[in-house]
Amino acid sequence: MKRTIAAFAVLAIAGTSATLAPAQTQSRQAPAPKPFAPTRFSVEVVGTGPDVILIPGLTASKEVWRGTVNAVPGYRYHLVQVAGFAGAPARGNARGEVVAPLAAEIARYIDANRLRGASLVGHSMGGTVAMMVAARHPGRAGKVMVVDMLPQPAGLVGSSATNVRGLADALRSLSQSEDGRRLIGSAIRMFGNAEDAGNGSDEDVVARATHELALTDLGPELPRITAPLTVVYAGIDAQRRAGVERGYAAAYAPRKGTQLVRIDDSGHMIMYDQPTRFRAALKSFLAR
Repeated sequence: MKRTIAAFAVLAIAGTSATLAPAQTQSRQAPAPKPFAPTRFSVEVVGTGPDVILIPGLTASKEVWRGTVNAVPGYRYHLVQVAGFAGAPARGNARGEVVAPLAAEIARYIDANRLRGASLVGHSMGGTVAMMVAARHPGRAGKVMVVDMLPQPAGLVGSSATNVRGLADALRSLSQSEDGRRLIGSAIRMFGNAEDAGNGSDEDVVARATHELALTDLGPELPRITAPLTVVYAGIDAQRRAGVERGYAAAYAPRKGTQLVRIDDSGHMIMYDQPTRFRAALKSFLAR
């Protein structure tokens, strides 16, 4: 009897070993994970030096940064092209939200490429994305520059997320109609880059991104941003300058230590309207 029990024990152990061995071998032979390939944006990397991630605004191409990159050498720039904007295929932005998932994927791009500590520079919607990365994905951004964007984008037109909801809902539901396309053009002028209207951007992606921006309020999240934060904004003309200055100061007041830099006589596209002043502000930001 004892011999029978011992024999079963040996068989059990042998069976266990036979079961485990192939699994262990398979584990050793498992292929390495594929490198991260973003679907919500593509990236062009130019230059050498400290890493700087440049995020364009609503409908915009990465080319909005080209003159700035050429004029401010000494850095490794990551030029982001948002999928669905400026003729780029919609890919990962083909459905659902755009802005917050884009921020999450940029944070993943930073991790995958070991870019923690990189500077993030975002214009308009890109500024919203940069703030989302810094607030919701701590440690990814070394410092952040927001270019002409408020924590609540609807504030750019003197409104709020609550008051602009009707327009935002109309954009989302009518993006495939003629009326909807006219509304999208209005939204681009509000939140994005009027110069880029009709540049081949996917109207449905633009509509959903605009809807999301219109209802976004990052004010309560500003204190979560631990990275140094600089906000460069357009002073427009002398008549409106004081009001714009008060608006930006109030909007960013919840985040102590935010540096506000006003560039006068400029529209929303500061890098185009006042390139020399903008580049000087960028150089100062990157040098700090």
